Amino acid sequence: MSSGLRLGALVCVGLLMLPLLGCVPPANTFAPVCPTPRLIPALADVTRYGGPGPAHDVTDLILQARVIAVNGSCQAGDEKNTLAAKVKVSISIQRGPAMKGRQADVPLFLAVTEGETVRDKKVYPLHLRFPPNVDRLTITSPDIDLDLPVSANKTGASYSVIAGFQLSAAELAANRQAGGG
Repeated sequence: MSSGLRLGALVCVGLLMLPLLGCVPPANTFAPVCPTPRLIPALADVTRYGGPGPAHDVTDLILQARVIAVNGSCQAGDEKNTLAAKVKVSISIQRGPAMKGRQADVPLFLAVTEGETVRDKKVYPLHLRFPPNVDRLTITSPDIDLDLPVSANKTGASYSVIAGFQLSAAELAANRQAGGG
């Protein structure tokens, strides 16, 4: 092959590769910073008892659940000043001897905070079904999509994502008394 023909072939191949240049992120580009996941002990546990009165023992236990992990990932959003985050929440649940049937409902929440200010909060009803002969479950939610406003002065690190249970006043007080914050 002559050197002129070889040069022409290289130029053609180079021109054909030009559209693919947009598929590669620019050099020295890093993934965006994600919000910090947080668990607040007083909100990460729920214990439900049956029977009258404040004194309970293990035979009165309906269920006990704990948020065990909040994980996620981020990428630049569809709009210039948006961060798209995907969050998953993992929960461990124990069925107690006082549970009637094999189903229960527990409200779980996900909140986005900026400093100490709650910017957004949504409660997700969690319906649990214990299969026969199974009294302990670990489940992970599907992806929960969040779109967070960002700018040159505010990155994903400006936010925290908190997962917990939407507790009654009595459940929250019991968690705090047990040392959960």
